[in-house]
Amino acid sequence: MIRPAGFALLCSCLLVAQTDPTLLHARKLLKSTILVDGHNDLPWMIREDPKAPGDVEAYDLRKRTTGEVDLVRLKQGLLGAQFWSIYVPGEIKGGFAKVQLEQFDLARRMIAKYPEAMELALSTADIRRIRAKGRVASLLGMEGGHVLENSLGALRAYYDLGARYLTLTHNVTLDWADAAMDKPTHGGLTRFGKEVVREMNRLGMLVDLSHVSPEVMRDALDTSTAPVIFSHSCARALVDHPRNVPDEILKRMAANGGLVMVTFIPPFVNRASREWEAGLEKVAKGMSYDEARYKQLEADYIQAHGPSPKASLKDVADHIDHVAKVAGHDHVGIASDYWGGTTPVGLEDVSKYPDLFAELIRRGWSDANLRKLAGENLLRAFARAEAVAGQLRKERPPSTATIEAMDARK
Repeated sequence: MIRPAGFALLCSCLLVAQTDPTLLHARKLLKSTILVDGHNDLPWMIREDPKAPGDVEAYDLRKRTTGEVDLVRLKQGLLGAQFWSIYVPGEIKGGFAKVQLEQFDLARRMIAKYPEAMELALSTADIRRIRAKGRVASLLGMEGGHVLENSLGALRAYYDLGARYLTLTHNVTLDWADAAMDKPTHGGLTRFGKEVVREMNRLGMLVDLSHVSPEVMRDALDTSTAPVIFSHSCARALVDHPRNVPDEILKRMAANGGLVMVTFIPPFVNRASREWEAGLEKVAKGMSYDEARYKQLEADYIQAHGPSPKASLKDVADHIDHVAKVAGHDHVGIASDYWGGTTPVGLEDVSKYPDLFAELIRRGWSDANLRKLAGENLLRAFARAEAVAGQLRKERPPSTATIEAMDARK
């Protein structure tokens, strides 16, 4: 039972939420546009759920979940379109294709389970059509080019299964691309890596540069004839994290037409949180991939150093402001990267997007720029990628290049 004082406080908070003019403004605006989130790891959370691993039926989004996502909170957050991450850890020893196909299957079954709330989207036209029906347009984004196993045929097969972006690397350097969180070996993209980008352009699959090294960012921008995206990254000038985007790359975004979708991950947006994480990384350096062992190491680190400092909604807004200032308001978007872990205070789940837009309204953002941030920038970049693909498919057939032939040449 809620005590009278607690009940009064709850009612007061609800009243503030209903009467705060900036929050009301934010809700009204998000109802008039399409809010697109560039990255959410719910399919992997379902796969790893401790009670019923991989069981889409048991992980019921019609009920309140223990994670950040369920249907009620999606509706409260006014989300219009979501790129669900089709993630496979690059550290696993083989079996990439198996796990990738299982995750496609899981995500598509998840979307199909909730026809009243979600529908698979494969194009910008699909996004607009599905959102007009009041559903969340659900797109699939692959996270990590290791799943290609150096095959352009696999890339095309994944596109046919619904993938509409590919993050070129995850945290492990590939045979053809350097990862931001691993030792660089190529100085950017190899010849075959550039061919992967060209084939993605021909397909209409967005080139995602989150997780790659700055050298790969530069090479991809030099190679791609379609806009690129950063599906979940922040500004390196504010937090010196290898996963964040340097200002020099932000300045190049205008010429490319792409965008950085700012994420909510605490060590990416908050310096103190990043420093805490860097200490943990130092302790874990050289450790082979073992999730249970890493969790124990993390628990020991927390025991010795205390929990990670909190990030906040305002930290996220700072990064959005910075990207907009350096790259321009046409080149910034939103990507929560909800994954069942720590979230910033004020952005605890998918119901909180209006709160972030309310903060930006307080900072003087215009409605036109807020609509760009919400989804217009991503829709424009995606539409341009579709147009480029339509032209390139007329000009050349699918690439039959192999890494052995291309990268053996001097």
